[in-house]
Amino acid sequence: MEKTFNDLPQSRQEQLMAFDRLLTIMDELREQCPWDRKQTIESLRHLTIEETYELSDAIMENDLPEIKKELGDILLHIVFYAKIASENREDDSLRFDIKDVLNGICEKLISRHPHIYGDVVADTEEAVKQNWERLKLKEGNRSVLSGVPASLPALVKAMRIQEKARGAGFDWDEKEQVWEKVQEELAEFKANFNIETEQVIDQKEAEGEFGDLLFSLVNYSRFVDINPETALERTNKKFIRRFQYLEEASKADGKMLSDMTLSEMDKYWNKAKELGV
Repeated sequence: MEKTFNDLPQSRQEQLMAFDRLLTIMDELREQCPWDRKQTIESLRHLTIEETYELSDAIMENDLPEIKKELGDILLHIVFYAKIASENREDDSLRFDIKDVLNGICEKLISRHPHIYGDVVADTEEAVKQNWERLKLKEGNRSVLSGVPASLPALVKAMRIQEKARGAGFDWDEKEQVWEKVQEELAEFKANFNIETEQVIDQKEAEGEFGDLLFSLVNYSRFVDINPETALERTNKKFIRRFQYLEEASKADGKMLSDMTLSEMDKYWNKAKELGV
């Protein structure tokens, strides 16, 4: 696909010019700004993680103006990493720039979509996912699960592990089977750590059983099209809103949480629910 800049639609020209503006600013900052000059790939890592979570928050709130802003911050980081890598003077084989990054992802997308750019047939989402995992193994991945980042939060990691296993054909057929597994894990947890007894709980064993229960619930969530990370975060946010209402409303009534009973707190909590907080 060979095109000159002038052959492109006006909208694409404007997009490319905006990207060129960012690259130019990055060049200038790297050369002239003391803070930007000092940064390394390692020093930017924690900032990139923070920006990613800020984007996640904006998406959860469906705040499109904020999403636009956070996407800009992440794009800056991508350009920043590529700029630093282009300055590598120690090993030419490790040097790359933003052009290499962009061409790399383009080639990857083309090779991973042979049903679009080749003669492979994959007319369902599930077929596309399975073909994607087969291609990754052909590219040298030793395991279907090797593409799951080790540092992912545990809940997200559980979801990704299960999705990749499904792509390899290792999965339940029906959601009823998965729900039976959830009930089985819950029964095991209850049987071994019954709260009605005073026996000392083996903390390590309890942790393992609880992990199995959570893993089975994440598994079931896939079969009912629920993203467990999103579901839990929405519940987190709901709890925060209601607890803050409890704090503010009780304070307005001249009460302190430390002096209140749980029953008294529940009245404010239920009021928050009635108000749709």
